[in-house]
Amino acid sequence: MMLYLELRNLIDTVVIKKGKLMFADYHVHTSFSDDSKYPMEECVKRAIHLGIDELCFTEHIDYGVKRNFNCNLEAYRKEFLKCKNLYQDKITLKFGIEFGIQIGTINRFQQDFDKYPFDFVILSCHQVDNREFWTQEFQRGKTQDEYQKKYYEEILKVMEKYHDYSILGHLDMIKRYDTQGEYPFEKTKPLVEEILKKAIAEGKGLELNTSSFRYGLKDLTPSTDILKLYKSLGGEIITIGSDTHKEEHLGFKIIELQGKLKSLGYQNVYTFEKMEPIAHKL
Repeated sequence: MMLYLELRNLIDTVVIKKGKLMFADYHVHTSFSDDSKYPMEECVKRAIHLGIDELCFTEHIDYGVKRNFNCNLEAYRKEFLKCKNLYQDKITLKFGIEFGIQIGTINRFQQDFDKYPFDFVILSCHQVDNREFWTQEFQRGKTQDEYQKKYYEEILKVMEKYHDYSILGHLDMIKRYDTQGEYPFEKTKPLVEEILKKAIAEGKGLELNTSSFRYGLKDLTPSTDILKLYKSLGGEIITIGSDTHKEEHLGFKIIELQGKLKSLGYQNVYTFEKMEPIAHKL
């Protein structure tokens, strides 16, 4: 309870200081995701209270591993339109999704994308070969070199065949579940650079995910090294998302990290509408 109150106070303090910056949270899960119980309308009300200008819902779909727990897109769309209509004069709401794609599940995601009018799609890698990271099933039986390399190789393979996405979500999230400790960036840099170059060439972006603070990581997600590399390669499109699953996550550290991006040379933070990026000056 104490941690919850501390987080809430920190968020409210940030809201007061946000000034004229675009305050947008572009990674939000509600009860339409299997790992959240947060009602969408309550989330919208909280966002309005915090002074958030724009909220993009990004419910989970992870075909392959999850058979009965993926987002019910029809129900999600219905509730989204209800909230958008009710609160249209108080906040901008966007219809997004988080696709946890594996090389063998691309066709099912393509069908969903073709059927629904998404504003924004996060391309994430949550498992490889139907083996989860958070359970250590993917890492088991592999050296740190092997699972780190295979993780980035899977992302690159998916990018070569699937193109209907907006940004790469929490690009180095494998470190969140790496029990072997810190892994040198230089070892994965060639693969990461190839991923970033491909994203930039196709007009895609990168997410800065503030959940790194909740997980107690030593660096940002993605790392400062990746953010610097993306910028040096000509990358500009970047969104910031809290990866909200609970009330206390919403909007956390977003304004603060806009300052971090500016210090790294970024000029804008981005929102999306109908899959098109919109720049907002930092």
